[in-house]
Amino acid sequence: MGERLAGGNVAIALLANALATGAGLVALILTFGPISGAHFNPAVSLADAALGGIAWRDVPAYIGAQIAGAFAGVAAAHAMFAERALFFASRHERSGAAQLFSEAVATFGLLAVIWGCSRRRSAAVPFAVAAYIVAAYWFTASTSFANPAVTLARAATDTFAGIRPADVPGFVGAQLAGAACATILFRWLVPALPKTADRVVDRAPGEELE
Repeated sequence: MGERLAGGNVAIALLANALATGAGLVALILTFGPISGAHFNPAVSLADAALGGIAWRDVPAYIGAQIAGAFAGVAAAHAMFAERALFFASRHERSGAAQLFSEAVATFGLLAVIWGCSRRRSAAVPFAVAAYIVAAYWFTASTSFANPAVTLARAATDTFAGIRPADVPGFVGAQLAGAACATILFRWLVPALPKTADRVVDRAPGEELE
């Protein structure tokens, strides 16, 4: 819709994409958070499993559902806007070191927001994630895919949002690297509660926290 109504103005189309994505993320995270943790992103699921949040045995099912959902979204969008087929390979080139670095930065930031908020202000996560993604559309050269499942699915749409299949492996590798770096950093910056709670519980009555 953004591309069609923008009249060839790429900036307006990008703004429309960013705002729609951000608003949709808030609604979806609030809806599915209590059900599945709102895991829409394989990078998030892998990072969460690495920290013991979900069991490794559940990861394949999560990732399968994420990829299936992403492709279903592409098919639905093509059907709604009467594209010539439900899936067709993108010709939108997104290659080069700058694009890959942008994806690493975008995914690093996304995971940083998730880890930083979820451990101290979990209620703010839907809004913080959405705000970050809207901003990252603009401050990254790649427009912040930041999600391997979305990247795979966007290779199947030859529209404004697409990415050439040949460019997908580099994007996915950069996303996973960025997610891993953020997870390692925030595991150190914001330790999990069980590792610090004993110091709170064991303090003497009236004793001030350090």
